[in-house]
Amino acid sequence: MDPKLLELLVCPVTKGPLTFDRDQQELVSRSARLAYPVRDGTPILLENEARPLSDEELAA
Repeated sequence: MDPKLLELLVCPVTKGPLTFDRDQQELVSRSARLAYPVRDGTPILLENEARPLSDEELAA
């Protein structure tokens, strides 16, 4: 994920910052407790495509 692109992207739900999880290929919104997939280098920032984060994932 390009760091400059990551600086521009925000969570579509909370408008808060996103972090990139390289292992899972996801953009994580801790405030919304959602992880958005990145497919073929393209972030899919749709709420219905995101998966909810567990308490364990948020604590890590």
